[in-house]
Amino acid sequence: MAAVKATETSHLLVGGIKVEVVRKDIKNLHLGVYPPMGRVRVAVPLVISDEAVRLAVIDKLGWIKRQRAKFAEQPRQSQREMVNGESHYFLGKRYRLRMHAVDAPPRVVVRGITSLDLYVRPGATVEQRELVLLAWYRDQLKALIPPLLDEWQPILGVQASQWGVKKMKTKWGSCNTAAKRIWLNLELAKKPEMCLEYIVVHELVHLLERKHSERFTALMDSYLPNWRVCRETLNGGMLGHEVWTY
Repeated sequence: MAAVKATETSHLLVGGIKVEVVRKDIKNLHLGVYPPMGRVRVAVPLVISDEAVRLAVIDKLGWIKRQRAKFAEQPRQSQREMVNGESHYFLGKRYRLRMHAVDAPPRVVVRGITSLDLYVRPGATVEQRELVLLAWYRDQLKALIPPLLDEWQPILGVQASQWGVKKMKTKWGSCNTAAKRIWLNLELAKKPEMCLEYIVVHELVHLLERKHSERFTALMDSYLPNWRVCRETLNGGMLGHEVWTY
């Protein structure tokens, strides 16, 4: 008999809604609806049948539809054009973009509390302008993250061996517990600082508890009592075009 894979992913159609089913080595079923499009994902034990999953989803169908309706009502960012007056976010605050064509190295400067000045070479394309801004976001996160690690690693009694920042399509952060390596989503630069702190703590807590178990929740409650508020803020703001989950 073939060995069962550690993780298996499939899909079911329930009440006209596509449901992603992830079978893994867990004891309980976990159902979630994620922004921006209301993607439905259910993590279930390896041995559970499709029919049992279907019944569990049907039982929560009303709640699922309410969550999807809520996400549908939330504002979404328009496609970036990188032009004067366009709104961009940094640490949860909205700034108006001001473009400057200069014969000098590209850079970004925050002017007061309202303007984000982007200096690029004359003739820079939309993609090139955006790359300059993304590089700046990355630099800002790389300056903000070390103090958070210095604060929280001694509190939790853990030590990440490595951390980094990258664009992630489906998560705000990730933790390889075996390697003790943490990745943080570049989009966190646009969110309030408390959201960045929440994700840093969340990933560090995974070094104490790998799964999203009751123990994990208890640890989060103990160390960061307002983590649910942070999560709501993180997932309830202006939505981009990617599918963020946590």
